[in-house]
Order: sequence, then C-alpha cells, then structure tokens
Amino acid sequence: MSAPPTLQRRLTLFQGTVLNMIDMVGIGPFVTLPIVIGLIGGMYLYAWLAGAVLSLVDAMIWSELGAAYPLAGGSYNFLKEAYGKKGPGGMISFLYVWQTVIQAPLVAASAAIGFAQYLGYLVELNVWQQKAVSALVIIVITFLLYRKIDSIGKIGVLLWSGVLLTLGWIIFGGIANGNFLQPLKEINTGFSWNILASFVFGQACIKTVYSYLGYYNVCHLGAEIINPGKNIPRSMFISVAGIAVLYLAMNISVSSVITWQEIKSWQDNNLNNFVVSTFIERLYGNTAAIVATVMILWVALASLFAVMLGYSRVPYAAAADGAFFKLFAKLHPTKNFPYVSLLILAGLAFIFSLLFKMKHVIDGILAMRILLQFIGQAIGVILLRRKKGTAQLPYKMPVYPIPVILAIIMWLFVFFATGIAVIVSFLLVFGSGVVVYFIYANFTGKWPYPTKANSNIYNDVQAISSNL
Repeated sequence: MSAPPTLQRRLTLFQGTVLNMIDMVGIGPFVTLPIVIGLIGGMYLYAWLAGAVLSLVDAMIWSELGAAYPLAGGSYNFLKEAYGKKGPGGMISFLYVWQTVIQAPLVAASAAIGFAQYLGYLVELNVWQQKAVSALVIIVITFLLYRKIDSIGKIGVLLWSGVLLTLGWIIFGGIANGNFLQPLKEINTGFSWNILASFVFGQACIKTVYSYLGYYNVCHLGAEIINPGKNIPRSMFISVAGIAVLYLAMNISVSSVITWQEIKSWQDNNLNNFVVSTFIERLYGNTAAIVATVMILWVALASLFAVMLGYSRVPYAAAADGAFFKLFAKLHPTKNFPYVSLLILAGLAFIFSLLFKMKHVIDGILAMRILLQFIGQAIGVILLRRKKGTAQLPYKMPVYPIPVILAIIMWLFVFFATGIAVIVSFLLVFGSGVVVYFIYANFTGKWPYPTKANSNIYNDVQAISSNL
C-alpha cells in the first residue's frame, strides 16, 4: 500500500524569497502610487517609508514564530500554540482560518480587479468586461497552481524575472532622465506633523501597507521550505528590504518625470489612473508604454500566483490538524498539494472579483487581518516566551519587546484609519466565525465543550463525510 501524500521540503531560500517578493509586488504599487499622492500630496514618500518600517518591525515577529513553527498554514499554528491548542487557542486559530477563507479570496480578487482595471490602458473595457477579465485571471492562475511544488518554485522564478525587469525599467527611466533626485530635495515641502498624525495619512498608509503585504508568505509555506529555521527569517528580511528600496526608487523615479502636483490633480479630477504607463509614454513613446503596461500586467499575475499558493495552505493545515472542516485536508493523490483548499479559495475569489470594486477591497483586507492575525501574533510572541522561554528559538528578535510594542501601536493606527464601515464589516465576519466555531466545537468536543459524547458524534460525522 502506497504512503499517503505529504507536503515536501523542496523550496530553497532563493525560491522562498522570490515567492515572497512576487506576492508583495503585485498590481498594488502601480495602482496605489497615484492614490497616495492624491491623499497627502508632497508627503507621499513618508507614507511609503511608514509602510516599510511597519513591515520590517512586523517581520521580526513573523520570523521568530515562523522559524520556531515551520509548518504549513503559518498564523494558524502560531495562534494555536500561543493561546493553547486545547484552550482558547483552538478558537482563535479557527477564527483566523475562518477569516482567511474570506480574506484570502479578497486579496486574490483585488489583484484580479487591478489587472482588469490596468488593462484599460490597452483596451477600453466597460464594467462588465472588466469583471469578466478579472474572473478569467482567477481561472488562469488556478490552472498554473494545479501542479507539484517543484514546478511551482520554477514558475515563481520565471514570474519574478518579469517583476525585476518592470521595476528596473521604471527606475532606470527616471535616472536616465537626469532629474531623479529632485523629489528627494522636495520631500519636506509642505511637511506637517499634524498630517502625519491625521486620518488622511492613515488612509495613505493603508494603501502602502497593502502594497508591502506578502513578506510573510514564506511562513504559509513553512512545511515546504528547506532549513526553515534560517531561511524563513532571511527570506522575510531580504524581501522587505529589497521591496522597500524598489518601491521608494519607483516613486522617486515617476515623480521626477511627472510632478506630484500633476498626479494629485489627476486624482482630484479622476482623470488618469495609469500613471506609470503615462510615465513610460513621456520618456519613450506610446509603443514603449504599451510594452510597459503588458509587463505591469505580468507583475499582477505573478503576485496573484504567490497569493493563492500561500493561502491555500492555511485551511489545509488546520483541517489536517483536525481543527477545521476535514474537506480542506485533502491532498492531490499524485501532485501532493492541497487541491480542495485551492479550488475553494479560487472559487470564492472568482465570485468576489465579480462583486466588488478595488477601493472597497483594500481596506477590507487589512481590517480583517489586523486584530486577529497581526496583533494577535504580537501578543502571542509574549505568551510563548513566557511559557517556553527563548533557549530553543532558532531566531530571536532583537531588542525585545520593543518591536512587539511598536507593531501593536502601528497596527492599531492603521486599523482605525480603515473607517467605521470597514470595521463593522470585519466585526460581522468575526462574529459569524464565533457562531460557527461554537457550533463546530459543540459537535467536536473542543474547548469549551470537551465532552466524550460530542466527540463521538463528530467522529461519526467525519467518517460519513470522508466517504462521500
């Protein structure tokens, strides 16, 4: 009898870092660049710096947890261990997976919607045509992911080459134009401490943080990373530092050719959402702008590829651990990947790409993650250190607990900047998860219902479902 399929450690440091970075650099920086300038004008670089600082600080928390628990599912394992897998940790980790099943498809939908919107530079599309394109993008990415992890790593490297070429061209264009440093000379024009502490700056930071998200993708793939104790932290720090440099250079490059005043005017009057393509057009002409737009669309596809890859491991890990619906635990019999989890998330992403608009998706993505995942993990690090000490940790964050305190403060600032409507939406998702968990826990005999009778009922239900 052949052994059951299992996840395999085949991803190197380079491949893990590549998958992180293509997750981070999707359509986000190209879509949000003009939005950030439209919100805070000449202080736009401060918002990108703030996003980089928050990502770097938060990466310290992820690194300590990811190196200690290099398993599929990332945060699911961290929250379960921190809060007690036989106690509240079971509920908290369940709620994380529950919101992931909704939030991950939103992330994928945002990339697909952004792809369809940016395609508008090449082909004029009405609203329904844009929706059809975004849905088709989800289908194509799902097809690419339906294969062994060995092939996934190679496809990721290929996609990353397109990302580097695109960003490199944009940065080189600004440098060659001869005015590259001018935006840095004007960085404090109109500077105000009041703006830095304002709701509007918080809104700008939401957009930049959204563009940095993905530096932790390697933690979701923890069970497939070679030498995870070293490679998971290295991958994250390389990713954040590298992407921060590329984002800042790209913003400086674009605004050295098209002034931030002109971009802000376009945003205020809803005239031009294809700023990067316009930047290339001014430097090299219309044909070059078309090529650049195709490359930007390549970047969007690459990001969506990494997003769907990483998040498909989260419900799988919880289900394989007996802490989520068993259907998600199925691995493909020959390709050894969680195909049911992938297909369910892809199906929801397909639906969300037809229902929502980009501006609604970005704030919702962050609000759903912040309290339960990011802040929950920051507190979780403190709990784990108190329970287990630090002697066995493969990676220890420097100057603890300062990074934890800073991360909590910055995430709370971003959370409240999402606005009341988005926060209410998060609470609805969270509340529905609580209701589902208590029903699930009652049947499975989990905290706070550890009864043998309920466990027997659950085993009977699972036996029936596994035979379907």
